[in-house]
Amino acid sequence: MEKVFDSGDFPARDALAAWAEVTRHAVMPTAFRLVDIDTFAGWFKTMPLGPAQVSAMSYSSFRTLRTPRLIHASDPECLQIALPRSGSHVLEQNRCQVPAEPGQLLLFDSSRPFEGYADGEALLIQLPRALLPLPAPRVERLTARALPGDEGVGLLLATFLTHLAEDTTRYTPQDAARLGTVGLDLVTAVLAHHLDRESDVPADTRQRALFLRVTSFIQRHLGDPALTAEGIAAAHHISVRSLHRLFQQHGVSVRSWTRARRMEHCRRDLADPAKRHLAIAAVAHRWGFPRPADFTRAFRALHGITPSDYRDRAHSRGTESGTYSGTESGTHGRPGPGATAPRAPNRRC
Repeated sequence: MEKVFDSGDFPARDALAAWAEVTRHAVMPTAFRLVDIDTFAGWFKTMPLGPAQVSAMSYSSFRTLRTPRLIHASDPECLQIALPRSGSHVLEQNRCQVPAEPGQLLLFDSSRPFEGYADGEALLIQLPRALLPLPAPRVERLTARALPGDEGVGLLLATFLTHLAEDTTRYTPQDAARLGTVGLDLVTAVLAHHLDRESDVPADTRQRALFLRVTSFIQRHLGDPALTAEGIAAAHHISVRSLHRLFQQHGVSVRSWTRARRMEHCRRDLADPAKRHLAIAAVAHRWGFPRPADFTRAFRALHGITPSDYRDRAHSRGTESGTYSGTESGTHGRPGPGATAPRAPNRRC
């Protein structure tokens, strides 16, 4: 994500006006008024994902208002889903007022007036309403409602947003476009679930959302050596044949995908100085390899070096995330988001 605003870059008296200007371009025009404080403190980061956009923000107490006049002046015709991470958040839209706890999802519409109170931190995904393959009148029923973000597809969306906010990877434009498709699929799946309109969702969107649910389930159970295709399929109420077909559509098998994730977690733990005290067998067992000899053979076949040698060389070179293959070792560290002078980003919706 790119940081486009930091209140510390402005005189205290100008910080709120600068925040309003940046969010006007990045999200939509709204009016702000401080609550029980004299100066505004906060920051704003954003990441374009094709036609969609994900943002992370922190702010001190304010009330926000989007009036018919502001909508007439500029309307990106977007839907937004906010994920509060801390503090207090209240939204009123369509004559409904709802407080949202951290971890809940809150849907609102740029084309309708709203009023809100916010204090803390939140993540936000916004996307053009026209891209959502669900009837607009039905989606409207979910505005200003707190939806669970700690279970099912809601948890998938919350995890997706959190990962993008915390990840320091620099994605290519092609990566960003694909991630935008993932975001749209997850938003569609969340709303369709709560509207009981899964049948309205296009088949390819349902398949992509199912793949995300299945892979998320596998990630949570990597440490279980008894994890099987049969168990994965049963947990998602599909046949084993359908499960294999789902992974084949992504060019991998269930076994190879699972094994690759287990091996990568083991590699990271071996290269982590904070886990140097763990025996290699304990690292392997933690990620679903109950037999140390099997793990050693698999690791050597993949990286061309034993786990113990990999650990020694990774630590001697002072890296926590380097990969090693054959006789070459490299790091994948990347610089974090820039904290340069703020600027208004292009609107992505």
